Amino acid sequence: MANHIRQQIREYFGTTLNNLTTTGTRVYESRVYPLETVPALAIYTKSETSEPIVIGTNRLMSRDLSVVVEGYAKATSNFDDTIDTISKEVEEAIAADRTLGGLAKDTYLESTEIEFNAEGEKPLGYVSMTFLTNYYVQETNPDVAV
Repeated sequence: MANHIRQQIREYFGTTLNNLTTTGTRVYESRVYPLETVPALAIYTKSETSEPIVIGTNRLMSRDLSVVVEGYAKATSNFDDTIDTISKEVEEAIAADRTLGGLAKDTYLESTEIEFNAEGEKPLGYVSMTFLTNYYVQETNPDVAV
């Protein structure tokens, strides 16, 4: 049995975003990650809504999944440039295949937030990009994209 489509989508993001120029292989498919190795990316799912689009014994469900990609950087200068570069690389990589290898009907960048924390020896900043991913599954088979 395959993993839930939600997990498959998160893993697709991880594979797609691995080896970007700025963040390299420091890609973590989890909310928990080692911040001492930055720049880096953390990928996790945040929320999901669903509704039936075909009523019947085995309903076809449309699901909207929020996938968060957080990019982290430590710097004493050019912080904004690094965050913008991370954002650009992530956006381009995801936009190259909006169906995520056939797992989704569509994926797009829904929102971006940038934060900064000046505590510590080097300021830490991050960009949080939320991608909305729409996919379909049969209600009784959430591990196969339709």
